[in-house]
Order: sequence, then C-alpha cells, then structure tokens
Amino acid sequence: MLNNKVSKAVRLAIAFGAVSTAAFSASTFAAEEESAQEVEKIQVLGSRIRTDSFASDTPITIISVEDAANQGITSLGELLRTSTIAAGSSQVTSALSVGYVTSGGSGAETISMRGLGANRTLVLLNGRRAGPAGTRGQVSSFDMNALPISAIERIEVLKDGASSLYGSDAVAGVINIITKKGDDKSISVDLSQPFESGGEQQRVNFSIGEEFEKGSIRVVGDYKVQHELQRGDREFFDCTARRYYDEDGERADPIDPRTGDYHCNDTGFGLWLSNAGASNFDSGYGSYDYDGFFGSNGYTSFNDAASGPGDFTTPDGWYNVGFDKESDGWWDKQHPFTDKESMIPKTATYSLFVQGDYSFTDDVSGYAELLYSSRKTETQGYRQFWTADIGNFRPASDHDGFDGDAWVMPVALTDHSGNETTVDYRRFVLGLEGSLGFWNWDISYQNSHNEGEYKNKLIYRDSMVMAQNHLLNGTSCSGEVTEISGKTCVDVPWTDPQQINGNPSDEVRNFLFGEETGVTIYKQHTLEAYITGDLFELPAGAVGSAFGMSYQKDELDDTPGINGASGNMWGSSSASRTAGSQNTRAVFGEIRLPLFEDESWAKRMELTTSGRWTDVSTYGSDTTFKVGMTWEIVDGFTLRGSRGSSFRSPALFELYLAGQTGFLGQNSVDPCFDYGSGYADGTVSQRIYDNCLASGVPTDYDGLGTSSATSVTSGGAGRLTAETSISEGFGFVWTSPENTYAFSADYYKVDISNQVANLGGSDITSTCYNSENFPSDPICAQFTRNDGTNGDYSIDTIYGGYTNVANQGTRGVDLNFTYRDDFDFGSVYFNIEHTVQLERTYQLFADSEPSQYIGEIGDPKHVGNISATFKKDDWSLTWTTRYVDETNDYEYYDDSNESTYRGEDITFVAETPKVFYHSLSGNLKLDQFDVTMGIANVFDEEPPQVSPSYVRAVGNSALYSQYDNLGRRFFANVTYNF
Repeated sequence: MLNNKVSKAVRLAIAFGAVSTAAFSASTFAAEEESAQEVEKIQVLGSRIRTDSFASDTPITIISVEDAANQGITSLGELLRTSTIAAGSSQVTSALSVGYVTSGGSGAETISMRGLGANRTLVLLNGRRAGPAGTRGQVSSFDMNALPISAIERIEVLKDGASSLYGSDAVAGVINIITKKGDDKSISVDLSQPFESGGEQQRVNFSIGEEFEKGSIRVVGDYKVQHELQRGDREFFDCTARRYYDEDGERADPIDPRTGDYHCNDTGFGLWLSNAGASNFDSGYGSYDYDGFFGSNGYTSFNDAASGPGDFTTPDGWYNVGFDKESDGWWDKQHPFTDKESMIPKTATYSLFVQGDYSFTDDVSGYAELLYSSRKTETQGYRQFWTADIGNFRPASDHDGFDGDAWVMPVALTDHSGNETTVDYRRFVLGLEGSLGFWNWDISYQNSHNEGEYKNKLIYRDSMVMAQNHLLNGTSCSGEVTEISGKTCVDVPWTDPQQINGNPSDEVRNFLFGEETGVTIYKQHTLEAYITGDLFELPAGAVGSAFGMSYQKDELDDTPGINGASGNMWGSSSASRTAGSQNTRAVFGEIRLPLFEDESWAKRMELTTSGRWTDVSTYGSDTTFKVGMTWEIVDGFTLRGSRGSSFRSPALFELYLAGQTGFLGQNSVDPCFDYGSGYADGTVSQRIYDNCLASGVPTDYDGLGTSSATSVTSGGAGRLTAETSISEGFGFVWTSPENTYAFSADYYKVDISNQVANLGGSDITSTCYNSENFPSDPICAQFTRNDGTNGDYSIDTIYGGYTNVANQGTRGVDLNFTYRDDFDFGSVYFNIEHTVQLERTYQLFADSEPSQYIGEIGDPKHVGNISATFKKDDWSLTWTTRYVDETNDYEYYDDSNESTYRGEDITFVAETPKVFYHSLSGNLKLDQFDVTMGIANVFDEEPPQVSPSYVRAVGNSALYSQYDNLGRRFFANVTYNF
C-alpha cells in the first residue's frame, strides 16, 4: 500500500482537483523495514520530472468518471463540456455540425480550452499524443467520440500553456485522459430516456482487467447509439417566430390567420417578385394556395387583381404575400420538411480498447495500447434551391401560364440535404520504460490512422445551369448530357407548385439531385524518449531533471468526390484534394530547483524551468520556455505562478487546403449594401460611402434578385509561419489542517500573436472599403463585383485564405472550493468550480479595433458547477447544478435592441438569461451489482428564446453548446461486477 504521505496526496488529488496534481504512476510502497519507508517518485502532469511532491506550479483539474455517472453523461465530449475550461465558450458538438461546416466534419466533437480553438488544445491519452480524427480537409484535432468513456478512469486538465514540455498545439493547455487499470471485470448497460420522444441513448460495454505476476492486461468493448432528435420532437424548435416587441412590450409579430398565432418565419419558398410595370402588385412574393386557405377566405389572387395590360397573371392559385406587415403573416412557411431536420444526428459508435504491460526484468518493462473506433453519423436537413445562375426572368419566357410586366425568380424547397459520415480510427502505442540506477527512462512509439468517408447529398450545378438556360431561352431539352455529372437533360418545371413545394417528379429529382462520397485519411506517427532523475543535492533537496527528444510525422489526404472537387455541388461548399505532410523534431529539458525548505518564512520553495527546441519541416525552428515557482509558506497554504511561451505550427489543412468554396449572403459581406441609408442614419462612415460611390454602386442598391457571393478559401503553404503565445498564471491553494476543505484561486492570461486566420468574406471586403488607398489597396484585388447588368451590383467571388494576421488573448480567474468530511450519519462531499472570464479578445489586423467576446452569447462571463453528495454505507445521493451567466449580442447592433420592422419601431431579443441545469441521482451497491439512476435537467429547462434574425438559433432557441436541447430525461446505469 502507499505510505501515509503518498496516500494523503493521492486522496487530495482526487478530492481537490485544482489543489493538487493529477497524473501519478502506479506507485507502490515497498520497504523491508517499516521504519525505513521511502516514497516512490511519481510524475505530475505539466512536468516530466518524477518527484515525491504533489504540489504543482500550474493549476490542474481532475475530472472523475464518477461525475459522468452521477449526471447521466455517456460520452467523453459531453463530460469535458461540463467543466468550466470548456463551458465558457461554445464548443463543436455533433449537433452543431448538422447545419454548419465544422472542423472534423459531421458528428465530430472537439474541445476548445478557454475558447482559443480545439487546434490549440493538446489531447494526450495516458500521457502520449492522440492523433486527429474526422472527415473533410479541416481535420486537426482528436475526436472525443473515438474513446469510450467506459475505458476512462479520470481526466487531468492542465490549464496552462505547455509547449516547452509537450510541443505544438499545447497553447491553451493539455487534456490528459487516463484509462483504467486493475483486475476488476464488469459488464455495464446505460440508457438515457428523455421524457419526450427523440434523442434517446443506449450503451452497453464490457471491461475486463487481469493482473499477472509480471504484468497486466485490460480489454474494453463499447457500443453506443445516440438516436436522432428531430426538430419536430421539441416544441421550442417548432416555430421560427420573429419575437419583435412594440414600445409597450407587446409582441409586434404579424399574425398568421391560419392559426391566429404569431407568424412562423421559417425558410421561404414560392416566387420572388420584382415589379417591372405591372399595376396589380407593388412588391413581395408569390405564394401558392396549397391548402385552399386563400380561396376559401376571400383573398385576392394576382389574377383577381389584374385589370390592365402588363399586369402580372398566373395559373390559378397564386397570391401576393410579404409586401407589408399583415401580408407577412399570410405566407405559410411551416413546411413539413422542418420537422424532419436533425437537431442531434443519429450516431452509432463501436469501440475496442486494449492495454497491457509486462515486466521483462526488475528494471525494464514494456507497455502497449490499442484503440479502434468506428463511428457512423447520419444527418437530415432541407434547403432552398432557385434560379440563382440566371437570376430572375420575365415570365414571357416561361410557358407555364405566367405573363405580365414583372421579374420572377422561383425558389423551391427540397429535403435532399444531409450526409452520412463513417469514421474508422485506429491508434496503437508500443513502449519500454525502466530505470538506470536513480534515473528513470521511457521510450514510446505512437501510430494513429484515421480514415473517414463522407457521403453528401448534393444538387448538381451542371444540371441546374443547363435547366436554367433552357428556361431563359424558352427551349426544351433535346438529349443533352451534363458535362460532369453525366445526366441526361430533363425539363424542370421551375414554377410548378409541386416542384416549389418539394415534390418534384422522379425524372427531375434524378436529374438535379445525387450523392457522392469523399475520403479523408490522416496519419500521425510519434517517437518519443526521455529520461528523468536527480542531478545533485542542494540543502533544500535534490535537483530534479528530465531530458528528451521526439519525432513526429503528420500526413493528411482529403479526396472529395468528382463533383466536390470540380465545384459541381450547387449551393454547397466544395474543395479540391487537400494533401500534405510535415515532420517535427524536438529536444527538450526541464530542471526543478528546491530553493528553500523548512525556513521560518517558507516551508518549501521550488523553481522549475523548461525549454524546448522544435523544428517543423513546413515552418522552420523555434524555441519555447517556461518558468514556474511554488512557494509553500506554511502547511496548507501555497502560492504558485508560472510564465511560459508556446507556439503552434500551422495545421496541415491551413497549409494545403485546396480551393474550398462556400456561399455568403450579400448583406453580410457587402459594405455597399444600401449604404446610402446607412450613411444618412450614421451607421456607414464617410470613407465607406465615398469608396462605394467611387465603385459605381448606387446608393440605394439593396441586392434584390441577386444570388449569394462565392467564397474561395485556400491554404497558406509558403507564406504561413507559426503562431506564438505567452501564458502567465499565478494563484494560491489553501487546505485546512485536517484536510476537510480546500480552496484555490488562479489567475490566467494567454496572448497569442501572429495567429493563423481564415481571411475571407466580410474581413476582405470591409478592409478594402475602409482603406484610404481604395481601390489600389492589394486586398481589394481579392474579390470581384458584378458590373450592374440587370441591376446586379452584387459581390461575385471573394478569394480568401489562411494567413498570419490575427492576435487573440484571454484572461480570467478559476476558483475552486471543496469540502469533504465523515460523520456518524454518513459522509458529505461538496464542490464548487467557478470560472470568471474577464476578457477574450480578437484583433484581425494591427490597426483593427479588438473585438471583445466575453458577455456575448456563447461566451458568458461566469460559468460554474456545484455538486453535493451524501453517502451512507452502500448508497449515495448526488445533486449537481451547472450554471451559465446571462449574455447578449447587442454590441453588434450599436449596443441597442431597437430596430424597425415594416416602418414600425420594434425591439428584438438578442440576450439570454442566467441558466441553471440540475441533475439528481442515486447510487446503490448491492452484492455484485452497482446501480445508478437519476433525472437530468430536473426542471426541464429549455434553451433561451431569442429573435432568430439577430442570434444563431433554430426556431427561437439559441443554438450554442452551453444549452440543453433534450429536456428532462431519465438515466440509468447498471453494472455487474464479476
């Protein structure tokens, strides 16, 4: 067994996570005489020096898998998101990857510490790198889905930059996942059942450990199913109401006469109209009377209103909507497709983890790990498609019964949207460790291989263009075959009500729609060796040291299908093949100096320094350092502080991304969008006004009838350099003499310079039009604008890419309080983890105004967790509370929630209140069974409701990772130990 000193420190490390260190080896105490006991030295996360001290100069948090069980959490990503190191910023989750292009592809879950980015957070598995996993070209981080939570004992989080010890990517900190050891054997079943249907989870796993005289082995198998949560499964996702209010605080939304309730302003479909002289309508849209509501309630159709030559006429059933507030409510946008949209995708994951060790001699032992994971994620969505390539057209060129002096652009919906993603991830580690006298050494090889397939539903661009050209020219198909997709032309009835409503004929569906598969391969090899031991003795103790070297090779090869690579995916992002590799060599060293011990003013004081030289084949060489000090003034009270540098070499996708295209709304990227009105009301500067005017854009240009801008993003190979950063922290730890309670407070600050950023979209256009050198400023050459033909002055294409331009910084305070004591009536455990985010800034250019994110939606100032456990004999009860501070996005709207709608003054909602999520669970140990049951989100807290025109939302629910989309749910775990 461990002696008293080590036993006490280990207990504190688990109970007081922020107080003590985390990563300790399997220390055993052995002594031939009780009076001559010695402590086996351990290794602490954040240091490679083995020592008998559990104090650390940097804050470390320990997350136990028991925390997951008590909250009904069954995945590594979800568990990490409950910690304040991740809860302070919105994370990439499988749910968020449904409607957005995210790094790692659909279904991937990554962790961004301090909001600095997942590619600036290093993930270790048992102290060694875990290679990236996912799909598409932007793979750079470990996918938390790959490792089953059933294999994990605890997670250690180093909340400080650590490049001098662990190399590139450890800018924000390090997450070290420690797997289980021992000879226990168990079979477990987990389930999570929401009180409403949708989003159910089931998991079954086995874990078998066996210890032998000279070694041990553990095998873990896990199968988990996350069932789909569709949008129609939760009422709070249902209706995308505007949520506008008048000056009296009453709702100002238009009323839908079909329901008598506020209008649901979801994705529109119908006819986009522009008047060219017709007298029977002024503006707005054409909506078909699918349910007979207009006809049976006496509404006036276009034909009813037509009275003169040139008036706009249609086939029966078309009505003018969306031309004023009342008619906004007439437009029925509650399409059945919305209910089928995936909010949480269906995901099935198989995992197998094997680890073992064997002692060859008393001084040499070997170890090995094998992880295999296969994940399949399926998403379903819906989307618009329209005659964007030819724009609007005169109905005289259409042969479907339309006529008159108007411009028409039909916009249809389709449920042909979504993808199927399969990720196979393999990782193995082989290593040897041993001792040479008083020195300990370790050498290991890590190999990870990710192969992902992503099957996307697409609309063929060549089919769309061919069909639109026939429409424009008034011709019919005559056997033509599209150039890339090889489809035989079919006449598309663009204005047919069923076509617009998402019910095209099979012939049209097969001509326009298809699927294709891309493949992503990411390989990482790491060879690392280090030795640690004492150099010599000082009066205060031995000088500890560690020295080592590492070699790492990364290879990325993302090969989209032929349509994605050739830009033949209409209205979707596409990219050519992204392929590249880089090699990284490093040497590092660390020294710990015991300065003082048992002085009147210092029970113990230590200074630790570390340095690393790194050479990256795609960048060059650099050095990083770190200096830390621990000052234990008296028993139980310790001051600590550190300062160090880190760097991150550009990720492979940032270097080699090949022409990825996307589509951006004109009003979000064009500074000249209605700039005359903006100049009049003071929201557009004189310089932008002058430059827009000089470019020939009319002052009242509103983008009506134009299509989205194409954004082209490429890698920065040949021009990118590494990011650098400085991390500082200081704080104190206080523990009571009887070790009943502990408190820690730590201040942190990270400043990143020369950050790699994707310069695209509004960054390029706004910088150009704000330039005093317009239009000769080089950045103005990175986009093109249409020349005004047919009134189209829209931005056509923006050529962006990755470059070193940005600076980013964050600072805040981590607080932790823990109380634990035993009484006659039972044991009580209480813990508070709280983070105050003081600042997180982002500055794109040296002369740009820094953006401050703290307090915005997704970036709350305060986040925290509170847990309380009562234990007696073989049963326990746990109450957990997670809280997120109030936020708002009003700074994006001149620090106001005031706007106008249809000429009326209104206010909108771009804020979220404080949110508290509670869970209650009970655990009972009965013979060989261990049973946990509980309720998560006890009070059925819904996501904050906002105005979706101003905040990222689905329905009116804010779509950020801090908020619960499932609602109240029952969870249970039953484990049989044998």
